[in-house]
Amino acid sequence: MELSFPIEFLVHGTAVSLQAKRAESKNEWKERVKEASAAVIPQPHFASQDPIGVTLYYLPDEPMEGDIDNIVKPILDALSRHIYIDDRQVERLLVQKFDPGIPFELSNPTATIAAAVTGPRPVLYVRLSDKPREESRS
Repeated sequence: MELSFPIEFLVHGTAVSLQAKRAESKNEWKERVKEASAAVIPQPHFASQDPIGVTLYYLPDEPMEGDIDNIVKPILDALSRHIYIDDRQVERLLVQKFDPGIPFELSNPTATIAAAVTGPRPVLYVRLSDKPREESRS
């Protein structure tokens, strides 16, 4: 079955860095990302061959200690051969963290973004689009 974009989902839990010392932690996080995505797409399905745009909003439960860019690769790897064939298809990547206690405003949030903002932290919001040149939703 073909995937219908955009795809949005939440992954609950602390994002794991590419630099995590325990390979098991990285693998568990990748599996959590994959399972969260599988809950919102048809099964079985074909991975897309189209160019992809990815939006990642991370809402930690306390100020993030590491660099935001270190959480990206495990997430993209988890979706490879599942949502898309290879992460080389990712043409646009928007990544932002929202540390607690720092006010921010999102205009016209989707229900999934709203659930991330109002729900329990830590949480990762993921949006995948087959139109990588579109404006990001915020």
